[in-house]
Amino acid sequence: MKHCWSLVVVLMLMMALAMASTAPSASQCKKERRLAVNACKSVLYGRHPSSSCCQRIRVSHIKCVCSVITPKLAAIIDVNRCIKLIEGCGRRLPRHFKCGSLTIP
Repeated sequence: MKHCWSLVVVLMLMMALAMASTAPSASQCKKERRLAVNACKSVLYGRHPSSSCCQRIRVSHIKCVCSVITPKLAAIIDVNRCIKLIEGCGRRLPRHFKCGSLTIP
């Protein structure tokens, strides 16, 4: 169960790195989250993100992700693993980046 939540948070954090100029609608956000979960399922099984997963991460909106990271969800993930996976997609997290209830060291 912990791996499942880790996958969700990893996906959300990776999507949070892709900034966009316009705010998406609630239905667009829901679609983006669904597409990301489908593209990045291999992360759940301990694999590195695929090229399609990384591409999805680069095109998704930050607002679709950070609003769903609750304190409960943030408490059960390995932040360092999340950072490594995100950086594996060629993205950097700014120091002290805040996304929902999670702050990157």
